[in-house]
Amino acid sequence: MIPKDPVMLLSYINTQLRDFYDSLESFCTATNTNAEEIIAKLKSIDYEYDEKSNQFI
Repeated sequence: MIPKDPVMLLSYINTQLRDFYDSLESFCTATNTNAEEIIAKLKSIDYEYDEKSNQFI
């Protein structure tokens, strides 16, 4: 299950992206999650997805 708390979500997503997925899109496809919801939730704590580094920074 994906964390609901934005700070926990940040840690979880970045770990998943680093260890298992080559993009946010591939993570969302594999886990059946909505990229826009993740992006919005992490933007609320001033983090944005960086495709080049494949992480939220």
